[in-house]
Amino acid sequence: MQACENDVTLLLNAWSGGDAAALDRLIPIVYDELRRIAHRQMSRERAGHTLQSNALVNEVYLRLISAKEVRWHTRAHFFFSAAQLMRRILVDHARARCRIKRGGRAKRLELDPSLAIPSSADANVARLDDALSALDQVDSRKAKVVELRFFGGFSVAETAEALSVSERTVMNDWKFAKVWLLRELENRGEVP
Repeated sequence: MQACENDVTLLLNAWSGGDAAALDRLIPIVYDELRRIAHRQMSRERAGHTLQSNALVNEVYLRLISAKEVRWHTRAHFFFSAAQLMRRILVDHARARCRIKRGGRAKRLELDPSLAIPSSADANVARLDDALSALDQVDSRKAKVVELRFFGGFSVAETAEALSVSERTVMNDWKFAKVWLLRELENRGEVP
């Protein structure tokens, strides 16, 4: 695994340095991990979600190749950024879906209520994102721990490496963040 991590870091550095061919060599190496992260994030979405894991990976890929000014420090930094992009894509998708359900630009049609798809999952994604943004204002490292662990599917060790902290610090931050987020959602009246 260490050789692969070194390969990824070297290719990321080459790509950041302007070597476009490095990206072509990098994608086959990181694609499976990106799909794993996407699959993990999609598994938390509502049934019948219009985005699929592959589409989410493709959208992240498109956004990553346009991020020429980013300097990737490590493999963990790259995957952390990819997980953040996936989260942002899903939140944007959920918010857009909620806007459309509230009128948006769509024409109003009367449908059989039994055909309606519950929208609470979309609203929950947006609410969690708002609460996580509030946590980021209070303590950005704890918010990053949540992004890496919950959205990125990182292990405690991977999270510790990505944030350059100890595993114990990650566990303490994780415990604090879960309680903080639950209280934040309760205070907003968004948790039953």
